[in-house]
Amino acid sequence: MWWETRGRMLQKHGVAPIEQRLDRLAAFVGRLPIAAATRRAFPISCSTVYSAEAGRGDRRSGEIPTLYGPSQFEEHFQMALCRGVCLITVLFFTIPGGTAGDRPSGRDFATRSEVIARHGMAATSQPLATMTALEILRKGGSATDAAIAANAVLALMEPTGCGLGGDLFAMVWDSDSEQLYGLNGSGRSPRDLTLQHFTDQGLKQIPARGVMPLSVPGCVDGWFALHKRFGRLPMEDVLAPAIRYAEEGFPVSEVIAMYWKIGGNALRDQPGFADVFLPGGRAPEKGDVFRNPGLAATLRTLSSGGRDAFYTGRVAETIADFVKQHGGWLSAEDLALHRSEWVAPVSVRYRGVDVWELPPNGQGIAALQMLNLLESAEMAEIGFGSPLHVHLFVEAKKLAFEDRARLYADPQFADIPVERLISKEYAAERLKLLDRNQAAARYPVGLPHSLEEGDTIYLTVADSDRNMVSLIQSNYRGFGSGICPPGLGFCLQNRGELFDLQQGRFNTYAPGKRPFHTIIPAFATRDGKPFLSFGVMGGATQPQGHVQIIMNVLDFGMNIQEAGDAPRILHSGSSEPTGEQMLDGGTVDLESGFSAGLREELTKRGHRFKPAPGQFGGYQGIMYDSERDVYFGASESRKDGMAAGY
Repeated sequence: MWWETRGRMLQKHGVAPIEQRLDRLAAFVGRLPIAAATRRAFPISCSTVYSAEAGRGDRRSGEIPTLYGPSQFEEHFQMALCRGVCLITVLFFTIPGGTAGDRPSGRDFATRSEVIARHGMAATSQPLATMTALEILRKGGSATDAAIAANAVLALMEPTGCGLGGDLFAMVWDSDSEQLYGLNGSGRSPRDLTLQHFTDQGLKQIPARGVMPLSVPGCVDGWFALHKRFGRLPMEDVLAPAIRYAEEGFPVSEVIAMYWKIGGNALRDQPGFADVFLPGGRAPEKGDVFRNPGLAATLRTLSSGGRDAFYTGRVAETIADFVKQHGGWLSAEDLALHRSEWVAPVSVRYRGVDVWELPPNGQGIAALQMLNLLESAEMAEIGFGSPLHVHLFVEAKKLAFEDRARLYADPQFADIPVERLISKEYAAERLKLLDRNQAAARYPVGLPHSLEEGDTIYLTVADSDRNMVSLIQSNYRGFGSGICPPGLGFCLQNRGELFDLQQGRFNTYAPGKRPFHTIIPAFATRDGKPFLSFGVMGGATQPQGHVQIIMNVLDFGMNIQEAGDAPRILHSGSSEPTGEQMLDGGTVDLESGFSAGLREELTKRGHRFKPAPGQFGGYQGIMYDSERDVYFGASESRKDGMAAGY
């Protein structure tokens, strides 16, 4: 019949089947005040489920519509007719919060259209940071200038994920040389803190808070290294918007306010934290105006004194003295010795596109390993949200993460076999371990590996000269360690928590060593030209998110906004670089948008489910269409951000 043909067409383009829409109607009615009376007249029994065609990714704050499970269309249709759904339908579509609005084009789960512009584009996790990037571009700044300016604004406005006390990684496409450059701006552990100290304390892991997980903050040096090579405007101009906002104040946005409250409750007793981030003794709420005069002063110091003002001047002395006062080891010497490192990005080819990541100590090559494992599967035919799609994705992640747990570390302390790990031959060997019908409880590490949940910001900027920047910056867990030296306006990161305290491993703690790192920018080129600058925030979610973005675009034909808004898959419980080992297969969580039938099929294959709310990351992306010479920008709904261009 015509409606069956229409239904198949709509499903193909990501529109929910009618039975799922009716289920949402029934679920909504069940939540109304008149629910008890309605159930007697409308006895539909529903179980909570998620549908790939219907739902979008989950926001982290505000109200989220709940979808409910499908049965046969005829059963729903007859029940609807018999139970007087006409009245309830009127209620459903007139009472706020019942469901999300329907877009007139594209896929149902897309929250907005892509932003399309010719001259410049920026996508960040906070609208004012995006507008700052455009302000810098319009003044004649490069994509690098705009990225630094946006990062500085985010250090003020999203301290729940980034700041001057954290680390930075970036990739820059330079249109003049037509090359992609990589920067590792991660800091090292204190030289006076030894592994023996942790052993003497009887610790199995480095604590998340306080002075023990501190490492040198690499963000500021990363800014100045990027600016020296690719900047145009004076640093005073680049940092001016952040200074202005820090002095005048800005209204806190919704998702950030939620995380600020959570972080504030956890860290209020850490030295200096409440003085900076809990004005009046509480976290600012959505819409409250927050000022940070200490950060404004620090940025002014950097504007005039450069990176040395941070690493050898007053800022360094303040950090070292405060840490020592509270029993820590991070010293002025540690700060003075720090330098960022320019590194060569590495890539694999997937569906004709070269996908680029930075090599360890970060986890970027896990995404490349996963793509190699998934390349042999005909994903376009398998279909988005199908049991086989999710199963293969999860098992590929588990395989790659075994290598991630034991082989990713600071290459200055271990010989990391990067070329072997991302080779097609190695993927073919590892693929033999993957059962298409059954989830594995454990996988072995593929190569010799001994030595005989956090938050982040990601941003991307492109300028009129077709330079593009992919930049990620983080404190690790939210605000970081909670240690806030007086008068500086920022927290020190707790990235050192990611060292392994077991002797003899690649990522084992050592003085002056960079820990395993989770933050990873991504980039893709096609035929030697820039194609996509993108990233997904959120700890171990990041490589999983990178792979899903690439698959959504290349396998499932989504535009770059849909690719980010689509519901995500998240596997947790893999072996970790801090020593934990997966023995039970870990757990899977699916965002609102995957069907009950999918969960049932995955359960039959041996997968276990466990909720992981708020851990599905946050994405920004810019695509360059070289044929039409146009930028497409995207920023997903899981964060407060936006994309904008001119």
